Amino acid sequence: MPFSRRQILAITSLSIASGIASSSPGAGTPIKAIAFDGFPIFDPRPVFALAEQLFPGRGAELSNVWRTKQFEYTWLRSLAGRYRDFLGVIDEALVFACKALDLELTGVKRSALVESYLRMPTWPDVLPALSGLKESGLRLALLSNFSPAMFDGNISGTELEGIFEFQLSTDAVRTYKPDPRAYQMGVDAFALKREEILFAAFAGWDASGAKLFGYPTFWVNRQKQPREQLDAVPDGEGRGMTDLLHFLSS
Repeated sequence: MPFSRRQILAITSLSIASGIASSSPGAGTPIKAIAFDGFPIFDPRPVFALAEQLFPGRGAELSNVWRTKQFEYTWLRSLAGRYRDFLGVIDEALVFACKALDLELTGVKRSALVESYLRMPTWPDVLPALSGLKESGLRLALLSNFSPAMFDGNISGTELEGIFEFQLSTDAVRTYKPDPRAYQMGVDAFALKREEILFAAFAGWDASGAKLFGYPTFWVNRQKQPREQLDAVPDGEGRGMTDLLHFLSS
């Protein structure tokens, strides 16, 4: 059941009172910082709603192929050493998806769909939870495949300005998660041990990758997906930010 803003604020306040900043989920080491993937924060559903608007009756099918191909391309480009930033990958994945589904992709539709990734709203539970976490003394960062332009487009002019100490784009290391070099950016930026940084993932493969790297990991499993079978189980899992707060305060 979704929580109201008031309920989230109440849970956040309780978590702070319980000593959230000194929590140590399973590792015996206090968590001092949280690195978030982009999609636990930003809601991509309007992108897929736009796909349905532009391709009536085919939007869900297009979105599924497009989204899957985005991440296939990040992994293939990382393995092949042929880096392109994530917004560029989103574009080329869209072209592939439309060709695969025999959909006519005009220049106007192509621009509208790709640029919609620059204007995603936050999930409703995000702002009160992040505000409470920051007030509790935890250091916060984004650690994402998002390109710098995607960070700027989605954060600039919103209430998220000033929330994150770092906006870490894998563009800086010219690779993509789950490459260990991508996760290492959090360690380098915070100047903390990896076991002191909780990683909050959106995708199951990212939760596994972060855990294999050595981060304590919470999977914000908004899509109710099964766990990946990759020999790495996240330390915690839940549907949203409220579950993350409960995990930190437990």
